[in-house]
Amino acid sequence: MPDKPRLNVAMIGHGFMGAAHSQGWRVAPRFFDLGATPVMQVVVGRTGADASAEKWGWNESAADWREVIARDDIDIVDIVTPGDSHAEIAIAALEAGKHVLCEKPLANTVEEASAMADAAAKAARNGVISMLGHTYRRLPATTFARDLVAAGKLGDIYQVRASYLQDWLTDPETPLAWRLQKDLAGSGALGDIGAHIIDLSQFITGMRLTSVSGTMETIIHERPLLESSTGLGGKGGTEKGQVTVDDVALFTGRYDSGVLGIFEATRFATGRKNALRVEVSGSKGALAFDLEDLNSLEFYDSTADAAVRGFTKILVTEPEHPYIANWWPAGHMLGYEHAFSHQAKDFVDAVTTATPATPSFADGLQVQRVLAAVEASAGNSSAWTEI
Repeated sequence: MPDKPRLNVAMIGHGFMGAAHSQGWRVAPRFFDLGATPVMQVVVGRTGADASAEKWGWNESAADWREVIARDDIDIVDIVTPGDSHAEIAIAALEAGKHVLCEKPLANTVEEASAMADAAAKAARNGVISMLGHTYRRLPATTFARDLVAAGKLGDIYQVRASYLQDWLTDPETPLAWRLQKDLAGSGALGDIGAHIIDLSQFITGMRLTSVSGTMETIIHERPLLESSTGLGGKGGTEKGQVTVDDVALFTGRYDSGVLGIFEATRFATGRKNALRVEVSGSKGALAFDLEDLNSLEFYDSTADAAVRGFTKILVTEPEHPYIANWWPAGHMLGYEHAFSHQAKDFVDAVTTATPATPSFADGLQVQRVLAAVEASAGNSSAWTEI
């Protein structure tokens, strides 16, 4: 690694996603032959950045992201802050000539996302790379699912079903964290986890949603105000505040091919911890992916003899599968954090080869428009709404 060029990374923010991104940056150059070595130079946060730098292996910490972006020694800016600050930080970094990786969803509004996409397109003309962090695209099983659909293994696509079910808000005493405040998060279950199933369904099928009909619901309207926070959790006090985002989002969508999809995003699915599932049905077969069994893919072959038809579980751990050859022998499982190494690897590859990265900010804008259309439909008696 020492003889390769360096790419100094500044990570803005250091919460849950900060831990995941740090793991990706740290591990990627040790398992993949990258064209440059990403260096974890500085982590930025208003409070607690010193402790995060020491815990996760960053060389230094800082409190002011503007000062860090202005530094000549910073090559990449990695944004893991709440959505309300994505646009300001990303646009400033792109204008400063920094390559930018930004967590999903791209922004809190279509207007912000559009400004970010415009800034990314302008920066790209000067060789500046930008990418959106829809990390579930980079699990070997989901990438392999995309490859199977692209190869025609499912034939004509008939229908798509996608859901993301969590239960971490079922307790009314769970405090009012930033994810439950519209001014910070943009939306609730819709933007936080609904964005994942929108992007993943489009990634796997190669189709784009063009219209939606949806409904949204807030189940618990008041929660204890957050008194203190430690990492991924926090403690609520006796005073309560208003929940201003959705707890549940349900919608039907139509793709540009005419195919229908059905979507559910909820943080009130009691007993479901992180159950993201995408199922695609076609004329020749079907496939299904479940994040809670992320090393495998279910595949059904309609062309097989009727006597032996049935969903087959494919263990996606062979060296022929996406990303796997750089890890462990077949059957040795990968976990949630490995996708962040794949993300870092793909982003560094894009930077060093001057190749546009995907998903792009333009892709993120399209997802933002889907989110906005669902919200608009929900506010208009679930009327079908064009994207």
